[in-house]
Amino acid sequence: MKKFAYVAIPLVLTLAACGKSDDASTEAEADTVEMPADDAMATVTETPEADDAANAAAPAIDAASEAAAQKVQQTAQQAGESAAEVAARAQAAAAAAAAATGEQDAKD
Repeated sequence: MKKFAYVAIPLVLTLAACGKSDDASTEAEADTVEMPADDAMATVTETPEADDAANAAAPAIDAASEAAAQKVQQTAQQAGESAAEVAARAQAAAAAAAAATGEQDAKD
């Protein structure tokens, strides 16, 4: 019983020391979050405008992506043809195996 008391008392005191009654939601209220953002924007006097030159490089990107898409399509088509060839070989091998097995069964 003494061993239990030696373990239980420090454990209870440690748990009591860890407990807090502070609520974390009180620190992040709208007043405390929005005020610094409003202060930072107070000195801004310009309004945002669209930049027409920002998309000037888009046609070059489109041409490059079109070439890449064609290469991907070619590769996919080659992969499909290879898969069809492998499937045909597998079917031929399965047919040969079935024929050989059928001949074995007929001999027995």
